Amino acid sequence: MSHKNAYREVMRDLQVSRERAEAVHLVQVEEAYKKSPKLREIDKRLSEIGLSLSRLMLCGDMGGVEKAREKAAALRSERLSLLAKNRKLSPKPAYACADCSDTGYLPQDVGLPAIACTCLKQRLIEKYYSLSNMYGVLKEENFDSFDISLFGGEIIEAEGLSPRTNMEKIHRNAVGFVQKFDEVFQNLLLYGEAGLGKTFISHCIAKDLLDAGKTVLYLTVPRLCKVIEDSRFNREALAAPDEMLEAVDEVDLLILDDLGAEISTLITSAALFDIINQRLLARKPTVISTNLTPNALAAQYSERIVSRFLGNYQMLKFFGEDIRVKKKYGGLRM
Repeated sequence: MSHKNAYREVMRDLQVSRERAEAVHLVQVEEAYKKSPKLREIDKRLSEIGLSLSRLMLCGDMGGVEKAREKAAALRSERLSLLAKNRKLSPKPAYACADCSDTGYLPQDVGLPAIACTCLKQRLIEKYYSLSNMYGVLKEENFDSFDISLFGGEIIEAEGLSPRTNMEKIHRNAVGFVQKFDEVFQNLLLYGEAGLGKTFISHCIAKDLLDAGKTVLYLTVPRLCKVIEDSRFNREALAAPDEMLEAVDEVDLLILDDLGAEISTLITSAALFDIINQRLLARKPTVISTNLTPNALAAQYSERIVSRFLGNYQMLKFFGEDIRVKKKYGGLRM
C-alpha cells in the first residue's frame, strides 16, 4: 500500500466502525421500542418536528419555529427520562470517537470548511508510519540493542577522538533528547557517511517516544518531496495530500531521513523550508539525518534553510567504519 491509499483505508476503517456502532444501537433501539412503545412514539414525533422545522424556516414563520423547538425540547426531556429507565440503551451509538461520530471530521455549520478530527489525524499518522515498515524495524533497532563495541576504539587524528567515544557522546545526546522531550525543545541533525548509525539512532529515539505515547512520523526526504509534488501537481494521486502534510506539521516528532537524496526543485525546496520553519515556530522537534557535510548542505540548499539548521539544530557528526558491513561480515574488512 502507498501513501495515496492510506487515507482511503483509514476512512474505510472509520466507516466500518461507524456502521458497526450504528447497527448495534439500532438493535438496542428496537428492543427498547418493544419494551416502551412510548419511546417509539416520541422518536416518531421528533422526526416529524424536524421536518416541519425546515418548512417553517423556509416560510419565515419564526413563531412556528419557536413553538416547534419548544415541543422538541419537551419531547427530548421525556425521552431522556425513559432512557434513564432503560440503561441498556444509550442516547446515541457508541462511536469509537464521540467528537466526530467516526466520520473523521468535526461537525461544522453549513458553508464552513471541514476540520479533520484528532482521531483521523492520529490514525493517518499511525498508517503513514506503518507504511515505512518501522514497527518491525524498531523491534531490532532500539536503545536496548545498541552495541557500542561495534565502533572502533582507535583515535582518528582528524577528529581528535575515536568513533567509539564519539558514539558514546551521540548516544548520551539521543537518550537526553528522549528524556527531556517534554521539557526542552530540541532538534537534531545527524550527519556523516552512510552506514555509521544515523538511522539506527533515529530508530532508537522513535521507539522510546512511541512507547511513551508520543506521535512519531518517519519519512525519507525523497518520499516527502513526492507527496509535496503530488499535492501541487497531481492531487488525484493522493486521496488526501493535505492530511499527509498536516501530519508532517502536527506530529510530536518528525524524523526526516536521507536529506540530500531527493531531486530538489524550487517547489520542494520551498516546501521543505516551510515545514522546517513551521515546526520551529510551533516548537515541535525534528530529527534529520543526511550523508552530506555542513559544507555540502550549504552548497545544495538555500541559505535560509541552512541557517535554520545551524541556528536551531544540534549537529551530531558520525564517523568511522561502515557498521552495517562490520555486522554483516563479523568485523572483517572487505
